[in-house]
Amino acid sequence: MTYNYKTVGTCSRVIELEIDENEIIKGVHFIGGCNGNLQGISALVCGQKIDDVIKKLEGIKCGFKNTSCPDQLAQALKEIKENF
Repeated sequence: MTYNYKTVGTCSRVIELEIDENEIIKGVHFIGGCNGNLQGISALVCGQKIDDVIKKLEGIKCGFKNTSCPDQLAQALKEIKENF
């Protein structure tokens, strides 16, 4: 399934995610933000289970912000998991 998550408090604006029926991340694409870093994050999380990625990324902050693009990815995955 494909999901779009509107981010809050980050330079990226939207995260497009593809998740399979086994809760495995098949694709992640950030709209906006630091392109190289976000491509790296996307590559690292593809093939991993939703729960594993949430545990690794939730709570990461960017500078003085209370969130970050990785944290927003974790929030998106939590929302997807709740509605799975």
